[in-house]
Amino acid sequence: MASSSAVLMQLVASSYAVAEQAGSIVRNVLQSGELGIVEKTGVNDLQTLADRLVQKSICASLSRSFPKVTIIGEEDLPVEAVEENLIESGKNSVILQKSCPNQYASLKEEELVVWVDPLDGTKEYTEGLLDHVTVLIGIAYGGTAIAGVINQPFYNYQLGAGASLGRTLWGVLGLGAFGFQLQEVPDGKRIITTTRSHSNKLVTDTIQAMEPHDVIRVGGAGNKIIQLVEGKASAYVFASPGCKKWDTCAPEAILHAVGGKLTDMHGNAYRYNADVKHMNSAGVLATLRDHQYYLSRVPQAVREALSSD
Repeated sequence: MASSSAVLMQLVASSYAVAEQAGSIVRNVLQSGELGIVEKTGVNDLQTLADRLVQKSICASLSRSFPKVTIIGEEDLPVEAVEENLIESGKNSVILQKSCPNQYASLKEEELVVWVDPLDGTKEYTEGLLDHVTVLIGIAYGGTAIAGVINQPFYNYQLGAGASLGRTLWGVLGLGAFGFQLQEVPDGKRIITTTRSHSNKLVTDTIQAMEPHDVIRVGGAGNKIIQLVEGKASAYVFASPGCKKWDTCAPEAILHAVGGKLTDMHGNAYRYNADVKHMNSAGVLATLRDHQYYLSRVPQAVREALSSD
């Protein structure tokens, strides 16, 4: 194992600190009552003040510490000066003490691509479904998601006033994933988690073909992957375009770090190079175990309807 001063571990440690600050921004905007909502492409595609502030904070903070890293954020924001109070320069000390997996120990800044979703589950955020909301920072090398950080700003909010809110999950391929307790659904149970606001016939036909015992409809790709690694669901099924690279990069890295798998509906891996198209055109299928079973149940008509990247 190589020294923990490796660029990758520095970037993950920074991303952790930046994600924690992002969670605080998300909570503060909600508390202010001024969400600043604008529709991007329609009522199911919203942007809030929290989306805008968090993206500025993450991108500016990481750019300052890692000027050669390519950073791609969801929100199309004007180039402008970023307030100093949005800059987070800290690094998580626990992560810095971990050894970097050998295959990533000599990576350079310019070889890394960071995909940022400042507020995954924006619609749910505006509707008060706060446990669905996450902040996603994914790190890719050679087109593969190799590390990820997920902050849940409102984790524990159901406990009421006085509860300590928020948690951050992180993972690196070859090292593992941290910040949660890995669990699996009971043996023989097929529980599918899927979209709550972007469903269509392709999605419902695919889920039906998998013969689930239960279906959970929630918002946010990050939230759905957390359900997989915490044993609440066995598969995340979204047989439709709509999900983007910034939705899946961080969650995929954490899922893969604990032995899970995320592909499109054809079983192909998504690529996270800087120049790829942003849309995950052929849907998302993610599992902690038994990926081949779920893949084998995808109807042929659905495969034909979703062109592979």
